[in-house]
Amino acid sequence: MSRVYPFDEAATARAVIDDEGTLVEWNEGARRLLGHPADTVLGRPAARLLAGEDSPAPPTGPRWQGTVGLRHRDGRTVPVWLLAHRRPPRDGHGGSWLVVTPLTGAHPPAGDDPLAAADLTQSPCAVAVYDAELRLRRMNDAMADVIGLPEERLRGLRLAEIGGRPQSDELEQGMLQVLATGSPLDMQTSVRTGGEDVARAWLARMAPVRDERGRVRGVCLAAHDITDNYRARQRLQLVNEASVRIGSTLDVTRTAQELADVCVPALADFVTIDLLDPQEYGGEPPARLTAPVTLRRAAHRSVLDDVPEAVLRPGETEEYPAGSPQADSLTARHTIIASVPADETESWLTWHTVRGECVRRFGIHASMAVPVQARGLTLGVAVFTRHRRADPFAADDRLLAEEITTRAAVCIDNARRYSRERETALALQRSLLPRTLPRTAALEASSRYLPAARAGVGGDWFDVIPLSGMRVAMVVGDVVGHGVEASATMGRLRTAVRTLADIDLAPDELLTHLNDLVVRLSDESGVDGSPGEVGATCLYAVYDPVSRRCTLARAGHPPPVVLRPGEAPHALDLAAGPPLGLGGLPFESTEVDLPEGTVLALYTDGLVWARERDPDTSRELLHEALRAYAGSLDETCDRVLHTLLPPGGAADDVALLLARTQGLPAAQVATWGIPADPALVAPIRKQVVEQLDTWGLSEAAFTAELVVSELVTNAIRYGSHPIRLRLIHDATTLICEVSDASHTAPHLRRAKTFDEGGRGLLLVAQLTQRWGSRHIPEGKTIWAELPLYEEDR
Repeated sequence: MSRVYPFDEAATARAVIDDEGTLVEWNEGARRLLGHPADTVLGRPAARLLAGEDSPAPPTGPRWQGTVGLRHRDGRTVPVWLLAHRRPPRDGHGGSWLVVTPLTGAHPPAGDDPLAAADLTQSPCAVAVYDAELRLRRMNDAMADVIGLPEERLRGLRLAEIGGRPQSDELEQGMLQVLATGSPLDMQTSVRTGGEDVARAWLARMAPVRDERGRVRGVCLAAHDITDNYRARQRLQLVNEASVRIGSTLDVTRTAQELADVCVPALADFVTIDLLDPQEYGGEPPARLTAPVTLRRAAHRSVLDDVPEAVLRPGETEEYPAGSPQADSLTARHTIIASVPADETESWLTWHTVRGECVRRFGIHASMAVPVQARGLTLGVAVFTRHRRADPFAADDRLLAEEITTRAAVCIDNARRYSRERETALALQRSLLPRTLPRTAALEASSRYLPAARAGVGGDWFDVIPLSGMRVAMVVGDVVGHGVEASATMGRLRTAVRTLADIDLAPDELLTHLNDLVVRLSDESGVDGSPGEVGATCLYAVYDPVSRRCTLARAGHPPPVVLRPGEAPHALDLAAGPPLGLGGLPFESTEVDLPEGTVLALYTDGLVWARERDPDTSRELLHEALRAYAGSLDETCDRVLHTLLPPGGAADDVALLLARTQGLPAAQVATWGIPADPALVAPIRKQVVEQLDTWGLSEAAFTAELVVSELVTNAIRYGSHPIRLRLIHDATTLICEVSDASHTAPHLRRAKTFDEGGRGLLLVAQLTQRWGSRHIPEGKTIWAELPLYEEDR
């Protein structure tokens, strides 16, 4: 709808004077009043229009009014009442003064004027009537009190000239709409009136004024002060906003920052959140506090960029003495409001000169310290200050700050408890995981473990276990669930795997025993006789550097990815097997050849299960990351995590184990077939000594000769044919293995005084570093490890 502007610009004398005192605007009304054309006065000092030597004192507030003598073009002096409004800077330019005086409306309207018929004087509401040119014709005493000027001074001025603020322009646009459409209109605004320092909220109700023929002759404006209702709605809106924005995460620092963000600028110009340092009090906030109090800055926020008011930065601590708002509020356990002009913080600011300088520099005049309390514990203090807003903190501000801080305190306490539980679970998890991976001749390994970003630690684990015969076991597992309970279950399963690995069970047999353990744990964790929900997946692999073959079995776990030299990465085709704890189906082992230099990647499903992509895409990304392998397992681990995990962390915890296989040269292995004749043990011992001389291990020959003699003799006497002797050595260990076709395992026992036998294995146990036996498809193998010292090599 196009608007017709009915204004007669010549009905008001209007001029604009910039901060330098130069006239920058001069309308037709001003020319009519003083006779000076615009081109003769614009760009010249406004003071030249003053008659006489005495000039009014420079205005100091946002508005000025008074009568001055102005010089007419013909030389005479014209006494004029002026109304001046201070205009704020716009578009980077300086401020200015709008100066107006009415030229019409000096006399009240005639009695038959419909505008005069409006009954204004008895209305308790502030009412004003404007004519068809939107110039003031009448207003009652209530409106005069609101404006702060009498009717006779303002009659003939437009609303924009009376108010002199952008809000007045908006209201005048609404009055134009009423004048054009003849329909009433309600508008809300916030403006300072009558020289007040604090803006108040107003509801402006505008209605057309009609004559006896129904023609619109003007607009009646009624102003209602709705400041209390407006502020109540603002407080309710702020509380609702706080309930939504505060506590979005279980992070103490983030929650404290959300509290500060909500309160600026709605409640304060500068907010600081300082929390008690748990380490100072043994991990738990004390029930009572005494000054001085040590606090750590958790968050702050300001209406100014870069928070220049802050003395501390987040993470820094400071000791607050008695007399400071922080310490006094915490020790008293209630809110303390202080005013700088009233010298209520003088001792504190005098003691802390840096803060005193900030108060003077930014004009901070009011502060409010609110303790952060939840569940009977004091967690810290929130300090609200004002320097841009002129009004001090009132009782309603105190109630609002306490309401929001109380809500935030519960969230901070929840985050604090969660963080403590998470740290406990992490400590337990890391204590149960291997701190370093063993260095073996069979493979080189590197690993990573990352807890879930949101759910916390879980039951993912990995391990590298040296076995007999230079072999090594690799295991990766994942317990269902998160938290301390999952970590504890993981620790029990990892211990069980190590125990079962020590007796050299095949991978499928080991998973069968581990499944039985998970079933028992489920039964133990049940309630009222019902089974619990303990479950896990696991992948177990054994690599032999002599044969360069690897035997693997998995229980519902993702298959490993293998990168053979010169080939592309691919997942090994293994029988899946049921997850541990379900039972039903057996586990199957698969044996594959792994040439020296092959990289094997074992991982948990948290690595490939991401919300933003499907698992197949994640596996392709894993293959691409492994394809870029250039010799460093550590760098490849980092590349894999960086490629597959989102910046904010994975939704589930992640365990990754990379292993590069190493083959044992044939020259480091010697094998003999043993005849079933005890008389031939001596030649076998001689051949062993000669082999050790060839390897340069003559210093270990005596012990090795005794061990070989006992093991071979024991196999001939109690075992079954065929019998085989194998010697294996690397830089630190010499291994003697004797295999036979019997499945009967030997037992170490202590021989009595008059026993003729039974001392062989006891002698082997005393002469070697480790010994044991393992079952093989053809029977069993008894092995013993002898340490090689520097002089042996």
